[in-house]
Amino acid sequence: MISASAKSFSAALMASVWGYAEPLRVLCTRDLQVSIKESFHAELKAAIAAYPWLEAHYDVGVDYLRGRNGTEFLFRGLRHNSGGIKSLAKIDLTIVEEAEDVPEASWLALEATVFRQPRSELWAIWNPRIDGSPVDKRFIKEPPPNALITEINWQDNPFFPPGLDALRRREQERLDPATYAHIWEGAYLTNSDAQVFSGKWRTAEFEPQPSWDGPYQGGDFGYAQDPTAAVRCYIHGDTLYVSHEAGGRTIELDAIGARVCADIPDFDRYVSRWDSASPGSISILTRSGVPKAQAASKWQGSIDDGIRFLRSFREIVVHPRCRETIKEMRLYSYKVDRLTGDILPVLVDANNHYIDALRYSVSTIIRAGRYSLTALAS
Repeated sequence: MISASAKSFSAALMASVWGYAEPLRVLCTRDLQVSIKESFHAELKAAIAAYPWLEAHYDVGVDYLRGRNGTEFLFRGLRHNSGGIKSLAKIDLTIVEEAEDVPEASWLALEATVFRQPRSELWAIWNPRIDGSPVDKRFIKEPPPNALITEINWQDNPFFPPGLDALRRREQERLDPATYAHIWEGAYLTNSDAQVFSGKWRTAEFEPQPSWDGPYQGGDFGYAQDPTAAVRCYIHGDTLYVSHEAGGRTIELDAIGARVCADIPDFDRYVSRWDSASPGSISILTRSGVPKAQAASKWQGSIDDGIRFLRSFREIVVHPRCRETIKEMRLYSYKVDRLTGDILPVLVDANNHYIDALRYSVSTIIRAGRYSLTALAS
């Protein structure tokens, strides 16, 4: 059975196919490998067994794996075997599993050994845990110019088992957002007071009720690499519910209306408030499918007021389909002093496009002073 994102299985299948097409020496390694059972051998065995033509090509032993054309898979641990790794020759492909655990010294020894062939490749597979770990610095923070970096999560697995999805949904309700994001969405394991909405939000499925106030809709125009973002939300008592989102990068202005209306039902039937810094864009939007688009209210200090307003709710509940909003709820942060570690009252201008759209959606309520937790809760 293939589980979660199937990163390891996919890498094993690709390596098996490549080794079928031409003779290779493939090094499969990880930081600590006490036995063959703890190696990449099981993933390769499963991938080969899934296809009869691969099964006919490979001799799969208890502790070895060889192809009829001379392809050979080697299995080594790194922590206590640096000398053995350095002695290996003519490695065409290196697969580093659980690469998060590999220390810098092992990376230095490994790369100096396995990149001696003209077409040598290294595939690192890991679930991010620590921001700034050796593998994070090497491939995310400062990737080589010829590197291909791909984020793969459970959503990308077409064979994601229903039982595992049921577990994921339960944990989405049960776990705090930071822990869930680490386990299921490939996020760093972090939960910092610097996060603007830390402790104020959660993810849950819901259906808006007739007694709820709203819908309130807002949008933020994308520029350059920034995404266009739009959201729909409701207020009930002391809770803010975010039910839908839409958007993406490099959407032409005259195509925004169609994109948003396709992802948020009846978006065009309700007022939506957009970034007023671009009145021309709003004009185009009203002529391309969103006739009730308006400029959001802005004033000196409106960003800080908007954040205080959003945080004044007892909680913000975000529907699971709002993936980008969930990501920003987790990542939107205050600046942290580099030397002292103090959290500064300055918002980092990043991971805030859907948050801005959420602010715009309720900007008129904030400006008019019509919101009162006491009044709404009663």
